[in-house]
Amino acid sequence: MRSLMVLTVLIGSLAAAPVAAQEGHPLKGSWLGTMAGNTVHNPDVVLVLDWDGKAITGMINPGTDNIAIRNATLNPQGWVVHFEADAKDAKGQAVTYVFDGRIENLHVPNRGIVGTWKSQRGNGDFKASRQ
Repeated sequence: MRSLMVLTVLIGSLAAAPVAAQEGHPLKGSWLGTMAGNTVHNPDVVLVLDWDGKAITGMINPGTDNIAIRNATLNPQGWVVHFEADAKDAKGQAVTYVFDGRIENLHVPNRGIVGTWKSQRGNGDFKASRQ
């Protein structure tokens, strides 16, 4: 009986290990954040990021005011994040956003990105937490 219990615990531990390892790419998922000082678009942002095995892709504010993310990179040396996004303001004029930051608390699921954003119309701090 004792051997059966030990075997059950061992099998359960081995089965749980892959589940914990399924976290995936550090940027993949939905993120809620703010672009402090942004007057062109709403300073509150939703990011949906994905990793296809080769590239980071995604969207800022998916829905009616969506902005496609392009040229996204993650440098694991320091967990430095960079991405750019082309948008239009209310008058239809082009606005290019550049985000630079660092992933904080990488070891937890609700990690964050802290950094800065800039465009032709302003700049400020950027902060987002994964949901």
